[in-house]
Amino acid sequence: MLQAIKYSKGKLEILDQLQLPFIEIFIPIRSTEDGWHAIKDMKVRGAPAIAIVAMLALASELTSALEGSMIPRSAEEMCQYISTKLAYLVTSRPTAVNLSDAARKLETLVLNRAKIAESRGSDVAHTFIQAAEAMLGDDLKDNQRIGHNGAEWIAKYAVKPGHSQVAVLTHCNTGSLATSGYGTALGVVRSLAANNTLQHAYCTETRPYNQGSRLTAFELVHDGIPATLITDSMAAALLASAEAGVGAIIVGADRVAANGDTANKIGTYALAVLAKHHGVKFLVAAPRTTIDLATKSGREIVIEQRPASEVTSIKGPRSDAESIDGASIESVQIAAPGISVWNPAFDITPSALIDGIVTEVGVVEKGAEGQYHLDGLFDAPSV
Repeated sequence: MLQAIKYSKGKLEILDQLQLPFIEIFIPIRSTEDGWHAIKDMKVRGAPAIAIVAMLALASELTSALEGSMIPRSAEEMCQYISTKLAYLVTSRPTAVNLSDAARKLETLVLNRAKIAESRGSDVAHTFIQAAEAMLGDDLKDNQRIGHNGAEWIAKYAVKPGHSQVAVLTHCNTGSLATSGYGTALGVVRSLAANNTLQHAYCTETRPYNQGSRLTAFELVHDGIPATLITDSMAAALLASAEAGVGAIIVGADRVAANGDTANKIGTYALAVLAKHHGVKFLVAAPRTTIDLATKSGREIVIEQRPASEVTSIKGPRSDAESIDGASIESVQIAAPGISVWNPAFDITPSALIDGIVTEVGVVEKGAEGQYHLDGLFDAPSV
């Protein structure tokens, strides 16, 4: 299994996803500033991975401070320092809720630690570091449960009568590169393959940043999963193809509102509309940390705007390059100079178009009245 986040004893490294699939290089993250820029510049992306890298970036900074005896003696001062750093990290990517959720939970944890009698600054720092480190293992376990739950649901509801396998389509990248490992939507694909229920996987290129062609295709090839890449504009024709026989679309999420409206990579909404028209099951796979009960509907979700250059240019190695290195990767302009660009990173898929939300504790479907009730998820223990 691919590993995009490496961490040991305060030393954090991430696989630079801007270089994939051409160059595999790990870069060190030693401070919150390093973490902020890695997230903002999309060297790391995917809602779960963003949260993990942000927290581990601060954990790495605190570890160095402890080793250099540069930690404030006062527990209150240490809490203030951590709160300030967390607030800064949250500004790196505003749409994905996992980051703000992790920051809020860990801030509460250190505040409670500081209230214990005779707590010192070092005690607070150690509490934060331990909690951040635990996120890696917890996320992997959650992803594996999501994969199992989603594969089980698809096998039950999306496999056509008389068949034992199903073809699925996924969008953007939701695998090991977007999480601590295994993945959410791509974890479901992995589980289908492991169960011999997967006939074929299709992935969109996911313009304008090409996370599908660069990253998801990279993971599918790495795992030896039978897969085919399509352009975003081919999705309707694919779903209409009896030969392809796509029975389900499975995507990830950057934020799920209380009513089930889902913010995900731009293009997700279009796929949901196509799925409804063609009678194809449409699933969102996300851990409970992605569900934001404080956001009532998709209308309240802030959509991040990305630079115009992502649309007007593409980057990659020359096709005639004998070997690929950093020097051979070039940017090429593909749009008419002077054209204006609208580049939202995400869109909102209405809950009415979503057949199920796959979490680590099960698959939630709409109630008899056609509405999602996601608050009950937080009463269910992880298994």
